[in-house]
Amino acid sequence: MNAAKSASRGLRDWLERHLDAHWNARLAGLAGDAALRANEAELLATLDLLAQLRADADTFVACILHAARQAGLDIDAIFAHAPRLRELIEGQQAAEKVWSLHAARPATGGSEGLRRLLLAIIRDLRVVFILLARQLARLRAADALPPDRRRELAQLTFDIHAPLANRLGIWQLKWELEDLAFRHLQPETYQRIARLLDDSRADRDRFIVRAKKALRVALARAGIQAEIAGRSKHIYSIWKKMQRKGGDFGALYDIHALRVLVDDVAACYAALGVVHTLWPPVPSEFDDYIARPKGNNYQSLHTAVIGSDGKTLEVQIRSHEMHAHAEAGVAAHWRYKEGPSTGPGRTDADAEFERKVAWMRSLLEAKDDGDDAALLAGFRTDILEDRVYLLTPQGQVMDLPSGATVLDFAYHVHTNVGHRCRGAKVNGRIVPLGFQPASGDRVEIITGKTIEPRRDWLSLQHGFLTTHRAREKVRAWFKHADRDANLAAGRAILDRELKRLALANADLSGLPEKFRCKTLDDFLVALALGDPSAGQVARALHELHAPPPEPPPLQAPRAPKRSKDAIVIEGVGNLLTTLARCCQPLPGDAIVGYITRGRGVSIHRADCASFARLRARDASRAIEVEWGGARAQAYEVDVLVRGYDRKWLHKDVTNVIAAANVHLIAVNTRVDAASGLATMNFAVRVADFEQLSTLLGQLAAVPNVVEARRLA
Repeated sequence: MNAAKSASRGLRDWLERHLDAHWNARLAGLAGDAALRANEAELLATLDLLAQLRADADTFVACILHAARQAGLDIDAIFAHAPRLRELIEGQQAAEKVWSLHAARPATGGSEGLRRLLLAIIRDLRVVFILLARQLARLRAADALPPDRRRELAQLTFDIHAPLANRLGIWQLKWELEDLAFRHLQPETYQRIARLLDDSRADRDRFIVRAKKALRVALARAGIQAEIAGRSKHIYSIWKKMQRKGGDFGALYDIHALRVLVDDVAACYAALGVVHTLWPPVPSEFDDYIARPKGNNYQSLHTAVIGSDGKTLEVQIRSHEMHAHAEAGVAAHWRYKEGPSTGPGRTDADAEFERKVAWMRSLLEAKDDGDDAALLAGFRTDILEDRVYLLTPQGQVMDLPSGATVLDFAYHVHTNVGHRCRGAKVNGRIVPLGFQPASGDRVEIITGKTIEPRRDWLSLQHGFLTTHRAREKVRAWFKHADRDANLAAGRAILDRELKRLALANADLSGLPEKFRCKTLDDFLVALALGDPSAGQVARALHELHAPPPEPPPLQAPRAPKRSKDAIVIEGVGNLLTTLARCCQPLPGDAIVGYITRGRGVSIHRADCASFARLRARDASRAIEVEWGGARAQAYEVDVLVRGYDRKWLHKDVTNVIAAANVHLIAVNTRVDAASGLATMNFAVRVADFEQLSTLLGQLAAVPNVVEARRLA
């Protein structure tokens, strides 16, 4: 149904025939508003196209509400009663931003990034239906627009809408989008090809119907079961093939085409014999891609024949399995026609993106079982992007792994941009280097004059870099530094970690072997280059100082009763033990015990000054203890945090503790009025060195914090 007839009915009439009484009542006021009637013809044409795509009521309503909002009408009251429409409305609004980016992009800018950005920010597949239908409605009415606006609309169609329709398999819209856009961008070429087609599209379609019928009868007589589909090539496709083959119109043999699907390879060649018996073949136009598949493993038989009335007809013959591969595998038309799918320029992100587009296409081709809710739920679950699509200040789209930071973005732009990065702005607002932007955000990198990457960018605890590619670029820069500089930096990092964990006297001899280094110096150089991390070092120290596991007994004896703190006391069982508050030992610390009066055995770190005084007073109470096989779930430890006072400093620090899944027991804070330095003492429960190390690293990264360490 054309747009003129749709407009003559009016929106109210359309609503009465397509929506129930509930939506008719809620939309009646909008339908009669003069502001919405100004674009009623386009809206009705869009709705008719959506009806042809068998869209549901929510899709119709979302399309109408978006048009009403663009007309300046208040839709909040309606929207409040239908929150399920949120993703449909927001998806259309987000698409408008992509259109504006397309209009502002450089003339040489690519469009693939914009297509990916669009699919990344759309969370409901039905939005794509609305966008394609609306664009086709606008193209059909584009003759009334100024020439510049027509060309802009056509270019947007070529860059965004037609490729999406092609990739998603919406053929009924794809060919008309391409033809209309081609007509507005290159009107003279379009008219020349149209004149070369000496009969109308309707006549060509009738020729296809006759050819299908004749071939179906011939195959049935030969006992071959087959599915036959036909189409007449549209004008833009004809022009593309003329450009690709460098020939003239008379050299094209596939203006009319049939596709035959059979069960197996033998049936393919049998069907080929039937085709050549029915119509005389064009000798130079036969290709056997079954015996000699294309490089992308595409398989099919292609032949051209002279049909009735002397018209040429291309016939493609393949098995159902070959067809499935050609339509959804690496040989799908949208891949080899729009660009290479293999080769050195192909990335894992490209493969992942193609997988998701193929999944969306399978949704469109799935049979209608009436379970729309389950279908849409599956879309939301499976298609949520694991990539984030960000914009440069010039509007270029760059995609990174989900969770990437602005510093990752800087290194993605260029290695030297990352090395010189000093800060970043997201949508005009200054953010820290560890900030993780969302799809559609515009990121601007603030750079310095000198190349000065920082070693703490390699620390996973600080969260500056999350992508392997960026971390390797920073690591490579420091590798080129001289060995003495890396050795000194590694020693400084290790000393800082030992100080933070209050392990100044720890034995380091076993560390190199833990990380496959020959010497301690090699280990320090590796530590300076970011591998291992501080958390891994803390875990290694824990393992080195923990007692070795006991060999399993020959016969399982009755399980001994463990103390609540999982401490094993030499020669004694089932004694009350408490962890000393003076030194707060953790699993991995070397420990000793001291028998108290009335409080059982007090457990101290071996280097505890308080224990030394107690032993000097009465050495007979000192006993040997060790960590047991059954560790306690948490251990109390005091943490000191110092930083320059500011608003929300205490809140930010406690939020970090909560986010680290660490239990906060007590806190004491004071601020020196003269220096402005805030000192915060926290009593927390941690599982081991690794969790404590991670927590201290995260606390040290809080803005204004100058020190975070374990209290000895």
